[in-house]
Amino acid sequence: MAEPRIEFHDVGKSFGRLWALRQVNCSFMPGEVVMLIGPNASGKTTLIKCLLGLVHPTEGSIHMSGMAIGRDPSYRTAIGYMPQISQFPATLTIAQLLDMMADVRGLAPGEPDDGLVETLGLSPQMDKRLATLSGGTKQKVSAVLALRTRPQVLVMDEPTAGLDPVSASLVLEQAVALRNAGGTVLITSHLMEEVEAMADRVAYLEEGRLRFLLPVQEILARTDAKRLSQALPRLLEDRQLHVPAT
Repeated sequence: MAEPRIEFHDVGKSFGRLWALRQVNCSFMPGEVVMLIGPNASGKTTLIKCLLGLVHPTEGSIHMSGMAIGRDPSYRTAIGYMPQISQFPATLTIAQLLDMMADVRGLAPGEPDDGLVETLGLSPQMDKRLATLSGGTKQKVSAVLALRTRPQVLVMDEPTAGLDPVSASLVLEQAVALRNAGGTVLITSHLMEEVEAMADRVAYLEEGRLRFLLPVQEILARTDAKRLSQALPRLLEDRQLHVPAT
């Protein structure tokens, strides 16, 4: 059996007296897409930030490929991150940004996979300054940055927000291709139908706790529903539900 790619062990994160995460235990495997969902302020963003090293757990530990994540950020070279809202240097062009990030990652010329640049129609816009781009075009640039290094782990926070339907489909197809090549993909999205077809498991957070982490088909079978949008409310009616996160 494959070893977990990512492991959370009793992870908690507090901001003063407020606990954003409490006793989170779960693992994410190579070759799977996990959909992270939950109400606003449920802990999804904090969980992602802990994984990325943007904040550090107050208690517990996180392991990636068997190694504990500490304050050395070198492990992040194996992670591609597509935030919901990207903050780019306004005066750079798309081409300059891609070159700069390749240098930061220590990539050799020709090493980055920039096929998505062409696929998303960015090639004619490479000399445009980032400050002049529409929100949708910035999302495309963010997708390219997240995927061009062929990461072991891909984290996507509302990845299709602002994208047209064709571009959204192309970006999600790239995520599936990464999963099929053995990558681990974590996606937060409010559009369950959009991601349902590609998700292997669903992690539901509520008030900072992981309430369950289950395969999509098991959720549907438990609730006798055909769609996640129907199944989740039924599943959550059981306030005693707590399925071990495996």
